[in-house]
Amino acid sequence: MAGVAMVAAGARDPCWRWGLTAVSFGFHRGLRALLARRSDTVPLLLPVCRQKTSVSFLSRPDLPNLAYKRLKGKSPGIIFIPGYISNMNGTKAMAIEEFCKSLGHAYIRFDYSGVGNSDGNLEECTVGRWRKDVLSIIDDLAVGPQILVGSSLGGWLMLHAAIARPQKVVALIGVAAAVDGLVTKFNQLPVEVKKEIEMKGVWSMPSKYSEDGAYRIQYSCIKEAEHHCLLHSPIPVNCPIRLLHGMKDDIVPWHTSIQVADRVVSTDVDVILRKHSDHRMKEKADIQLLVYTIDDLIDKLSTVVN
Repeated sequence: MAGVAMVAAGARDPCWRWGLTAVSFGFHRGLRALLARRSDTVPLLLPVCRQKTSVSFLSRPDLPNLAYKRLKGKSPGIIFIPGYISNMNGTKAMAIEEFCKSLGHAYIRFDYSGVGNSDGNLEECTVGRWRKDVLSIIDDLAVGPQILVGSSLGGWLMLHAAIARPQKVVALIGVAAAVDGLVTKFNQLPVEVKKEIEMKGVWSMPSKYSEDGAYRIQYSCIKEAEHHCLLHSPIPVNCPIRLLHGMKDDIVPWHTSIQVADRVVSTDVDVILRKHSDHRMKEKADIQLLVYTIDDLIDKLSTVVN
């Protein structure tokens, strides 16, 4: 049965630190135990000066080249899958990189086709193409077992990757996972609005996270996304899954993570809710929770291997 943890808002520490008292994990037993037993292994501070990781490009026949940054290190490796139109230089992506450096684990972050430094035209991109991007990263760059960390749209894509590559994807962490999110939002629109979007061929979806106040989404992208919806039936993913979600999320309701937990066939599933966090979940306490969750899964997987 999936576990659900209510997480209190973390203390506002003026420094970036993996401190052990900044986040209360309520009754989430795995993370509580982690805090008790891992204090000697988890770094207390982020390094002030980061070692530069150069941008590389993955060349793919008939598909746009993907920009990525990779750290070599121990298994399991970590792959960060960003949100919609988010690039690989966001707060969560960078924080995970520092965490992986501190423990010596392999790590990959990348830009989707049409986003950031990657090639491609954003208006031609679809959920299916971005799914291929994730699989390319796993197939062509990642070595050994991988923990996927998916933020928003990335949380949807990580499930598809786990279905397609079950031997390589050994755990998932969703951050405000927007599973079926694009289709769900569109279907909630009034009939007349949907007809107008179909006629125009584009949807100006309002968003406070867009510089223009809205994202321009092609109608063809919405229709294509329907082929990748997962919540209508059991999701054949058997690995450990952790779903982090803010209850102040006004983009993807936290109930979506509950639905995912209910639909996946895995029995090792925890949903961790933060009462005062929003969709981006990039405050210090949110980042602390994220890296502790990664560390807990690394520890769990290492125990299973040994």
